[in-house]
Amino acid sequence: MTPAYKLLINGKLVDGAAALDVINPANGQTVARVARASQEQALSAIGAAKAAQSGWAATPLEKRRALLHKLADGIDARRDEIARTLVQEQGKPLEDATAEVMYAGIFVRFFADMAIPMEVVQDDATHHISIHYKPLGVVAGITPWNFPFLIPAYKLAPALVLGNTFILKPAPTTPLCSLLLGQIAADIFPAGVVNVIVDENDLGQLLSTHADIAKVSFTGSTATGRKIMEASANTLKRLTLELGGNDAGIVLPDADVERTAQGIAASAFGNAGQVCIATKRVYVHDSVYDEISDALAKVVSAIPVGDGLQQGVRMGPMQNRAQYEKAKHYLEVAHRDGKVIAGGNVHGGEGLFVEPTLVRDIEDGSPLVDEEQFAPILPLIRYDDLDHVIDKVNSSEYGLGGSVWSSDIEKATQIAHRIQSGTVWINHATHFGPHIPFGGAKQSGIGSEFTQDGMLEFAQRTVISIAH
Repeated sequence: MTPAYKLLINGKLVDGAAALDVINPANGQTVARVARASQEQALSAIGAAKAAQSGWAATPLEKRRALLHKLADGIDARRDEIARTLVQEQGKPLEDATAEVMYAGIFVRFFADMAIPMEVVQDDATHHISIHYKPLGVVAGITPWNFPFLIPAYKLAPALVLGNTFILKPAPTTPLCSLLLGQIAADIFPAGVVNVIVDENDLGQLLSTHADIAKVSFTGSTATGRKIMEASANTLKRLTLELGGNDAGIVLPDADVERTAQGIAASAFGNAGQVCIATKRVYVHDSVYDEISDALAKVVSAIPVGDGLQQGVRMGPMQNRAQYEKAKHYLEVAHRDGKVIAGGNVHGGEGLFVEPTLVRDIEDGSPLVDEEQFAPILPLIRYDDLDHVIDKVNSSEYGLGGSVWSSDIEKATQIAHRIQSGTVWINHATHFGPHIPFGGAKQSGIGSEFTQDGMLEFAQRTVISIAH
């Protein structure tokens, strides 16, 4: 099979030194063979990005904005093609894939139009002192397999609008959408401004250690984030690390049962549970435990599972074999440590399907509660002491998101302030947007994404102080 998807290096779509097969997780069949970069090709991409950076930074801001809008137009024009490709390499339902591609265009336009601040902090008879934001240089974006089009887009756009150049390295199990993004970018940006390379998890170390990479923006597991941070230490790279989470939901006695069940299910089982900010454990007050359990079981049991290209499917497969095997392990834990009241099995055949699974009568100390399962398996933990459960929620090494479910907004807000996480939702979960800052506490990452705060993570702050 001849590779149909090529790398983007220095403005040219090129063959790789090797090839990589991309597997459809819904049926085990090869979707495409793509170009895979060698270390020499990665070095060429770094060199091209370095050479192009000063010219790109000198390009007028309005021109950079216009080219990013052109990128968004290109994304919109190929939305259906990209969405179907996304389903085939990642597994999510077509409706969700189409939304992901649409949001990618929205994020690109949002950052293209964002104001780059300049602040005067002193202007008097003695000094004029101002703060400016300038590009860092070459940025490497290392992206995961759960949102393989949106995440590359929202890393690339803020980096480029500030005048940085960009090297994108997608997860090896989902490179197709990134390579499609490269195809669009190749016809828009000057050579070297955008580069896309594909590896087999063997080039991350190079990007993290190379002196010409000024920043790494990484989304993925906490374990990998630690490795990137360690590898980047010698060059003191700027880092944004959006890492794992074990988001807890707390259901109070006065919660609306049906609304809560629907909201928790949407968060926990969207994208087959493969979302960093998905609800991954739920603490339910004893007085409504049975009622919430029954309502959630009804919702979860009704989720249609299958190939994302089939009409009516609301949950696809696990994205890759390794994650599927982890899910199978957590299913064993669920049956061992709790009572499974919905799902509980894997599907036979070549697809990597796991039934949406709900587990009750399980406690802290079980790996399914204490660890990030990143699978459609949700534990429900009974509680009667609110202070104790908040301590349990905060005892996790993670702090990405959390949620509180209650009819008493004032009380829910008080609880939200006590939860140690980057985001706390009340009566909903997993909600995000380019206008909302996003980042984690503790082992869930460092730095911020989205909004002006996220954009300025790609900038060097420079103070210019003039003495009169």
